[in-house]
This record gives sequence, structure tokens and C-alpha cells, in this order.
Amino acid sequence: MATVSQIANKSPKSIGLKMSIASAARTMRQARVGSLLVKKGKQLVGIVTDTDIVRRAVASGKPLGKLTVEKIMTAPICTIEGSETIDDAQDMMAELGVRHLGVTKNDEIIGVVSVRDLLRHYKRYAQSKISTESMYEEPKIAQD
Repeated sequence: MATVSQIANKSPKSIGLKMSIASAARTMRQARVGSLLVKKGKQLVGIVTDTDIVRRAVASGKPLGKLTVEKIMTAPICTIEGSETIDDAQDMMAELGVRHLGVTKNDEIIGVVSVRDLLRHYKRYAQSKISTESMYEEPKIAQD
């Protein structure tokens, strides 16, 4: 079975604590990601996601150019060891109600895995299973 570190984004983007929500959203769009790790100096202190921006910032009606990531980020970061299975990641996300997990190795975050990463993996797995099974099926003959 595949492990979390095999499907994780191993170069997650990070931003500073005082970045505005509007700037964070632009960074996400440019990087084509749904989450950004949040740093205070060199230390990771949280994660901000597209869902955080919508539910905690946009819905509040506050000006997004002045509201900072620090006010809406999720902290601490929910993490999973990279050697865990993808099913374990899915279970943890469901249990915690999150869509992104920090991926760790030796207690250090080395990446991020998202629900989208899980879906991509399961889709590839299902497609390979279908094509393998269809190789062994006998052709069906149409009946009039």
C-alpha cells in the first residue's frame, strides 16, 4: 500500500504570520495550491487554507487587505507521519474534519497532503485496477 509521503506535496509554500488574507489568496492562486504553511521566523506555527479564507475571513465581512493570516489560520498544524498509509490519512482527515495534513518525518514537517491528493491517488488506483481486470475478462458477445 502507498504511503502518505509518496503522494504528498514535498515543496509546500509558506508565508509569514502578518501577510494579509488578500495576499495569501493571491499566493495560493499563483501556486495553484489550497493551503499555505504559516511561519513565525523559521518556525512553522500554523496552516491557512482556502476554506479558512472563505469561512473565517470573507464570511466575516472584514477588509481582506487588512486582516492577517494570523487571525484565521489553524494552529497547531494537524500532522501525520509520512510512513502512514493513505487510508490512515483519509481516516484522520475525516476524524479531525480537516482537508490538509502536514506530513512529518522525524517530527519535522516535510510536506502537505490534501484531500485532492487522496482523490488523485484513489482515482489512479481504481483506473489501474479496472484496466488490469479487463485484461483477464473474456470478450462479451452481443446477442441479437
